[in-house]
Amino acid sequence: MDMNDMIRKKRDGGKLTKKEIDDFITGITSGEIPDYQTSAFLMAVFFMHMDEEETFLLTDAMMHSGAVADLSDIPGIKTDKHSTGGVGDKTTLIAAPIAAAAGVPVAKMSGRGLGYTGGTIDKLEAIPGFRTKLTMTEFKSLVKENGIAVMGQTEDIAKADKILYALRDVTSTIEDPSLIASSIMSKKLASGSDAILLDVKCGDGAFMHTRGSAEQLADILVKMGVSAGRRTAAIISNMSQPLGNAVGNSLEVAEAIDVLKGKGPADITEISTMLAGAMIYLGCKAKTPEEGYAAAEEIINSGAGLAKFRKFVSAQGGDPAITEDVTIMGTAAASIELVSDTDGIVQDLSAEKTGEASQHTGAGRATKESDIDLDAGILLRKKAGDAVKKGETLAVLYGDEEKIQCAAKELRDAYFIGQKQPSPRKLILEKLGL
Repeated sequence: MDMNDMIRKKRDGGKLTKKEIDDFITGITSGEIPDYQTSAFLMAVFFMHMDEEETFLLTDAMMHSGAVADLSDIPGIKTDKHSTGGVGDKTTLIAAPIAAAAGVPVAKMSGRGLGYTGGTIDKLEAIPGFRTKLTMTEFKSLVKENGIAVMGQTEDIAKADKILYALRDVTSTIEDPSLIASSIMSKKLASGSDAILLDVKCGDGAFMHTRGSAEQLADILVKMGVSAGRRTAAIISNMSQPLGNAVGNSLEVAEAIDVLKGKGPADITEISTMLAGAMIYLGCKAKTPEEGYAAAEEIINSGAGLAKFRKFVSAQGGDPAITEDVTIMGTAAASIELVSDTDGIVQDLSAEKTGEASQHTGAGRATKESDIDLDAGILLRKKAGDAVKKGETLAVLYGDEEKIQCAAKELRDAYFIGQKQPSPRKLILEKLGL
């Protein structure tokens, strides 16, 4: 194939054929197409977009660029969950063990950071000893024995996605719906689960900034899953301000544990309970979504979710004492407090600006080769609707001293303090298939 012609065709708004898409995926997987041409193609797609047929073809090609997992020998309806990402989104750490405690097998392959903070794998690796590099045999065995396992995306699952995923992160081509949809569903379908739940975020801290674009993405994701014969549903949730109070890897693990103890912030508790309940429903352990939500709430209240999390951590080599002493994850090199310079009420807390500040503490990656400081990040003390006095702490930043000094200046710009009480924000905006 002539990659120049393909780039030019998409740049000029042309529609790609199945052969062109298949050849492109084969070329990047084999290494024949260099990164600079792949990056140019991604930018062309970002500006000119793909239609639904092209997106389905790209997803199918990416799915078959590597092995397709067979989980049929694991009893039950294996259920996977994916979030399109956001700031402070640690819902997998909460919802997955709750669903597993309800008897739903959770077999999840996750990625590393794409954006402001680490991904689920990075967060889990903040737990001392936790192993995310598993063989498929180990992965399946853990699901059979414990009802839950989370592993990093293997080299042979959706090989093309790993290449595109990393390049999108560093070429500002993350937000395109077709690229997001093909990335998510190629991995989800290749991972072998019977049911898939999507948490599609919208707001200034999400890839989809508007509700309309989030609805568009959710619709195509659900269509893809259903057409592939999987039970599929989506929840559209609000990411106009950070989710929970913790932004950063070890900080988010600690907050997830608080939620499982019934002591977490209201917003992260609400959405995690709903996601877990939806997984319980998709896994056929509840007759209705509402029954699933109620079951998830009871699992938190009973302590069964925390017990499953502890067993999950231990089974993958992590220290289960983390549930009683989160300080074993380590301590950041330095910390500083961001204080308010006025009295008032927090009108708004930009998720996007908070995310950028968190990335610059060291909690996120600037390039695909960057290392993450697992102990860096931000702990928010005040969010939208909270009253604040001059000199009172708005947030605490953790990480390298020089980095967090710069990040604190950025975080200050994330806060808007006024005198009026802002309108309440709805967290769950819409549900598809529930």
